[in-house]
Amino acid sequence: HHQPLPLRACFAVLGRFVSPIMATAEFNPPKRVCIDQAGSEVEQLKKRIAELEAGTKKNPNEFDPYLQNRVNAQTMTQYIIESSKGDKQLAMLMNSIQHACKVVSNSIEKAGPAGLYGLAGSANSTGDDVKKLDIIADDIWIECLSRSGVCGLLVSEEQEKAIVIEDAAKRGPFCVAFDPLDGSSNIDCNVSVGSIFSVYRRKSPDDKPCTEADILRPGTDIIVAGYCIYGAATELIITFGNGVQRFACDPALGEFLFVSDMKMDPEGGKKIYSCNEGNSLQWDAPILKSVENFKDAGYAARYVGSMVSDVHRTLLYGGIFLYPADKKSTKGKLRVLYEGFPMALITEQAGGESSTGMYMGKLGRILEVMPEHIHDRCPIIMGGARDVSQVLKLYEK
Repeated sequence: HHQPLPLRACFAVLGRFVSPIMATAEFNPPKRVCIDQAGSEVEQLKKRIAELEAGTKKNPNEFDPYLQNRVNAQTMTQYIIESSKGDKQLAMLMNSIQHACKVVSNSIEKAGPAGLYGLAGSANSTGDDVKKLDIIADDIWIECLSRSGVCGLLVSEEQEKAIVIEDAAKRGPFCVAFDPLDGSSNIDCNVSVGSIFSVYRRKSPDDKPCTEADILRPGTDIIVAGYCIYGAATELIITFGNGVQRFACDPALGEFLFVSDMKMDPEGGKKIYSCNEGNSLQWDAPILKSVENFKDAGYAARYVGSMVSDVHRTLLYGGIFLYPADKKSTKGKLRVLYEGFPMALITEQAGGESSTGMYMGKLGRILEVMPEHIHDRCPIIMGGARDVSQVLKLYEK
């Protein structure tokens, strides 16, 4: 009963259904063809890039060693973990020591603007005038070590008495002797200074606080020793009794990176003698004769006045460092636990020799001295075997 649609209207209705079909038929195949062509071109481009990379080598430049060292060099933390051989407490101790060194280094860098040069107006346990930075460095070392949770006793050059960690929950098996800022008399004129330390493992029962007897032992009992030098660069040198390793602090990374193993030249290295000749009127005959012999042989004199600096140079360049006993200081001036012992152990581990010279009536090895007090002193003669042996031969005549 419906009226038939006009022809034009029929075509209009039919177009609504046909147009989408026609669109699909006309345009979809070209789209698929474009995608296929693009994929083929990408594959060809990748293949060409691979061919170019395979046939092209990067031209080396002067920055390659620098970048490779910063990225690939072993960090102090990695070295500690490997060298402590699973001893978590020793790893914790060494990480606390390297942290103390970084904080002291930063304090020295900022000393001028912060007004930290000059005397603090007091004297330390051995009678030396105390600088402001001595006190700051001492506080840093004590805080870092006492908070590590692995130390039972601390001996500092700046403290008259040993610091005993009484709290059983905060103490550990290690006894550490340290000079927080060696050579601080030079600090105001921006000369290299350093920190020195030695580590013992306690022998007394763990259920009681440590006593001084735990650290008043020969240097042969030391398990770790080292020093940090604050100069043009901050370097940390350590020994676990298996050679000597040298690390330098990368200030941008805040990490000590491995530089090299330190080994003295077996031939003796450069001809250098290092001593304070201002004390020569007080020396005994063998020391006087030794220094004269060095001069006659064309040795150069090099003396900074910071033990860390003078020993560091001796280890790297060769020669001999002397701070002997004399009429004024019959036991010498340098302290046994935190100067003589650690430096002697490092020198011997690096292939050198160390001796007290004539001390307590006999010639002896520094590491075999038996300290009676935490601030005991001993004479120091250390360096290459070539030069140390010359001094000892004069004592034997």
